[in-house]
Amino acid sequence: MPLPEETVRQLTERQIAFVQRSGLQAEVLEAGFVRLCMPLDGNRNHIGSMYAGALFTLAEIPGGALFLTSFDAERFYPLVKEMNLRFRRPAVGDIRVEARLSAAEIARLEQEATRLGKADFQLELQLTDGSGEVVAESRGHYQLRVR
Repeated sequence: MPLPEETVRQLTERQIAFVQRSGLQAEVLEAGFVRLCMPLDGNRNHIGSMYAGALFTLAEIPGGALFLTSFDAERFYPLVKEMNLRFRRPAVGDIRVEARLSAAEIARLEQEATRLGKADFQLELQLTDGSGEVVAESRGHYQLRVR
């Protein structure tokens, strides 16, 4: 059974010290859907745009947040196998990312992981600014594993 929303929020925003220092906020945490926001404040680089590490963090964390909202943490755990980020333009404001897994995909992953001990999935995400412009695109390869 997925964890309660407030527990997921605490784990997403505060479990990892770097993420907590970055100010990342979980705006929506639902089964199969998360929206996260990384503030520009405190995450500026030497030219005033968002630091690449903050953008990378914003791209990577949705895999864990989706896991926490969608899977039974007593039966499974997630791993990041690979992560790529393509920068499209400077991020000069707060940046958001949305990630989804359909109910069918969640069920497929649970069944495969139960049968094989692990199941791979990908998240291809767009990081957007306040006007909806894409500032970066990511591709993450994750794995759901049985405890």
